Amino acid sequence: MGLRTTRIRGLLGRWAATALLGLPALVGCGPAGNVVTELGTTGGTPVEGGTATMALPPASTPNWIFPIGAPGYLASYNSAIQDLLFLRLFTPAQKGDALTMDSPRNLAEMPRYSDHHTTVSITLKKGYAWSDGTPVTTRDVKFWFDLIKENKREWAGYSPKLMPDDVKEFETVDDRTFRLRLDRAYNPTWFTANELQDFVALPVHAWNPGNESPRRAFARLMRHAEQFSRFATDPLWKTVDGPWRIEKWTTSGQVSLVPNRAYRGPDKPRLDRVVLKPFTTADSEFNVLRAGGVDYGYLPPAVMAQSRQFKERGYRIDPWEGWAVTYLVLNFHHPTVGALLRQDYLRQALQRLIDQKGISRVIWHGSAAPTRGPVPAGLLDDEPYPYDPGRARTLLAGHGWAERDGTLRCVRPGPGTDRCGAGVRGGQELRLSLLSQSGSTETSNTMQAVKSDFAKAGIVLDVRQQPLNTVLGTTVPCERTEPRCAQWQLGFFGTQGSWYFPPDPSGEKIFASHAPSNMGSWSDPETDRLIRATEYSVEPAALRDYGRTVARRLPVLWMPNPAYQVSAIRNDLRGVDQNPTLSLAPQNWYYVKKGGAGR
Repeated sequence: MGLRTTRIRGLLGRWAATALLGLPALVGCGPAGNVVTELGTTGGTPVEGGTATMALPPASTPNWIFPIGAPGYLASYNSAIQDLLFLRLFTPAQKGDALTMDSPRNLAEMPRYSDHHTTVSITLKKGYAWSDGTPVTTRDVKFWFDLIKENKREWAGYSPKLMPDDVKEFETVDDRTFRLRLDRAYNPTWFTANELQDFVALPVHAWNPGNESPRRAFARLMRHAEQFSRFATDPLWKTVDGPWRIEKWTTSGQVSLVPNRAYRGPDKPRLDRVVLKPFTTADSEFNVLRAGGVDYGYLPPAVMAQSRQFKERGYRIDPWEGWAVTYLVLNFHHPTVGALLRQDYLRQALQRLIDQKGISRVIWHGSAAPTRGPVPAGLLDDEPYPYDPGRARTLLAGHGWAERDGTLRCVRPGPGTDRCGAGVRGGQELRLSLLSQSGSTETSNTMQAVKSDFAKAGIVLDVRQQPLNTVLGTTVPCERTEPRCAQWQLGFFGTQGSWYFPPDPSGEKIFASHAPSNMGSWSDPETDRLIRATEYSVEPAALRDYGRTVARRLPVLWMPNPAYQVSAIRNDLRGVDQNPTLSLAPQNWYYVKKGGAGR
């Protein structure tokens, strides 16, 4: 397991017991001369104030502030920042070894289900207000709901038949309570974790004072959200109800947050400022970390041998495990290779050419582990198609592929059990192009390892790398007739994991037909049926059946799943909670005095 901890196993065990509902150019600016060598995540004598600088992932630039996501802007650091400004009604929290939706940071009390799970009643907590003093009410939640309901095709979180389609009526009871009348009975665990987690209050009095229609208001808000250079100065984004507000947001991606002094929640910030600092590569971050310019950074896996030096300098080393899976996306709608990727045997052969265990051990130095399917690894027994180049070559030869000048070409085109498959042309080369994120030596080496193993089987893989935001903006769902669909064949955005789940790790957002984050446009009736079963049934077997079946269907190619990062955190910076869903809570961070060892 190397650096992999047992945290994920603990989360899985508690999930199976259905206990989930409780039912992300300055240098470090902590207190001067305050290097604490004693380990500890909590305790000590707090020092009020100070600045904490946290390193962002390599080649990652926060670029979206509007808490209604748009396609191509779904990076985890975007949502982590949004949630510090605009409170969600429900957010995952870690409780021991479990994930729960019953977080003290929630804007609402836990939901109440009735009428055989067809009605949900939700009450906002008392006393919350916007930064201008206006109370947070159900009108603010209804404003969000109306925006996504009337503009669902523009919302990156929209999946047909799910939110908002699954709500027949939003009924306002009073300023603090509302009810959702659902279109059928749903699994309450799933609905709370995967549907209600999207709910957020938006300041209708400040964002829609003229009472425009949801369509006109949404279009206006989107225009503001696209003005990246004005995030820190636009008055629209200054009305917040979260613990933080924006001080600076540069076009290079550096974000500076300061406390919202009007925040009414229980976890008021102790620090004066939090700086989220971007880096082009993991190596550049490491150099700044080594020079003491980052209070909360990360060690690239290749330099883990130097972790002892950082411990001696007053840092604690803590792998940040994620509730996640990692994969290569396949563009099934690509005009040239889409027909190839739709062949089951070909995807099976490609998967058998990816040495997940070897890559995890050698390239990631044990800080990654194989992805086994569409749910976190502990829910599945093993890899369905383990590394086996011999079987991959046999599979390809048996379906009409032969090597010509070192490259496989289709010699038996057309449909049939011993042919290349429908839509594959005679003489077509088995040549693929992969767009991968840049900034990580481990990711670069992983792609070269995959390229090498593909080549041994006669498959050409052309790899090009771009910053993460470019990859996310390019590898989006598309129709075959759209010009943008020809821009990518395979995509990778998994240096810190490709997909992070809410507590209930079902697949309606990533593998259901027409799902918002189904980047490759996978569409399979059996997958859809199994996903629906996880939404409706309270039986744990529903998720297990989905995981096992879709793991073998290969809607994507499973890749080693890394820890989000191996964090290096100053010992005098306490209260850091490395939530497996990648949320941030810097309002709980604080410095301690020298000699104030943790408990």
